Amino acid sequence: MEHKIMFKYWLESDGYYLGYLMDYPDHWTQGISLEELKENLVDLFKIFSKESIFTRN
Repeated sequence: MEHKIMFKYWLESDGYYLGYLMDYPDHWTQGISLEELKENLVDLFKIFSKESIFTRN
């Protein structure tokens, strides 16, 4: 099953791309290229999508 992942990103003055998933704006990641940033964002999406993640009550 394919998911569309919405994200926001920008290029910093040091040449790194920073970004975050629109559903998880508090969790930023970076990449030396836009492709690497996208890979890191997909990894974050997979982590947050796992059923084994529990929240504290």
